Amino acid sequence: MRFRAEHAELRDTVRRLLARHRGAAAWRPLAEQVGASGLAVPEHLGGAGFGPLEVHVVMEELGRALAETPFLSSSVLAAQALVQCGPSALRDAWLGRLAEGTATAALAWAEDGGFDLTGPTTRAEHASRSRPGAGEGPWRVTGRKRHVLGADDADLLVVAASTVDGPAVFALDPRAEGVSVAEHVPVDLTRPQADTVLDGAPAHALSLSGERILWDVLTAACTALSAEQVGGAARCVEMTVAYAGTREQFGRPIGSFQAVKHRLADMYVALESARSLSYAAAFALDDGSPEAWIDASAAKAACSEAYRDIAGEAIQLHGGIGVTWEHDAQRHFKRAHGSALLFGTPEWHRRRLAPVLGLDAVTPPL
Repeated sequence: MRFRAEHAELRDTVRRLLARHRGAAAWRPLAEQVGASGLAVPEHLGGAGFGPLEVHVVMEELGRALAETPFLSSSVLAAQALVQCGPSALRDAWLGRLAEGTATAALAWAEDGGFDLTGPTTRAEHASRSRPGAGEGPWRVTGRKRHVLGADDADLLVVAASTVDGPAVFALDPRAEGVSVAEHVPVDLTRPQADTVLDGAPAHALSLSGERILWDVLTAACTALSAEQVGGAARCVEMTVAYAGTREQFGRPIGSFQAVKHRLADMYVALESARSLSYAAAFALDDGSPEAWIDASAAKAACSEAYRDIAGEAIQLHGGIGVTWEHDAQRHFKRAHGSALLFGTPEWHRRRLAPVLGLDAVTPPL
């Protein structure tokens, strides 16, 4: 389980770029200079043709820098959903635009019930009431999607909806009649989310066999998010160790006190344990393992909790300065708590893994 030299070069390039460009201004250089917008899009569709390991490297650096980019929402979630759908003129055209960085997309899949991907309550009906193939004729989609990342300024909505034949994946224009996108204020202000209400919105079917696609995207999403969480947690450890070495109390650095040393050591152990699980998920996905979903769920649960705990400790050890707007500690704390709720909570993933642990009959998601 070892990253190659080119991955180290990619990591250094992304880190240097994020040091020069802060906030939302980093997206254009990432797309143009690194090709991040099309990193995992196949080459014949205009992308770089890379895979989970390259995505993992970029996500880890984005988490470290708390970057405000649509990489997760557009280049991971939406792009991977499109890649998983069968070839079509519509799909290929959108993947080309996403790879170029001239457009962004958002995946609308979560509902009030969370990630029950086997039967979304959002419904899609064909105008003819028949059973057409993907891309045939007009569809109308009705329902509500919650916590849609990047929907407020996306050029395309990729929506999971139920049909008479099961879950399917559709393409919608977010500015079309019947589509209402209401941005709400999340805990983490650097990651825009919106509720999307669809009331008979016109749509094009990308795939009428969407259940496997959605589960595969969930695996990729959890793996990528775990990388971001590891990057954020690593930065918390790094800046807390540096602070403990310079902040003096009673005439000596606070890092010299045994109690503080123990807390810093606990942070480091939690980080490295989470990193190992995250890397295992990335390599399992890259190898095409049929059990990659197990590693992804384990990583999502562990990395969510590790990041939350480490960010909380960072604030405690920084003292009053850790909760000020000027310091990144509070930003990491918010990102940690916000990301823990994405793509299923740690508790949800543990319930998903219960059969594998022998707590119930072994029943994989598909």
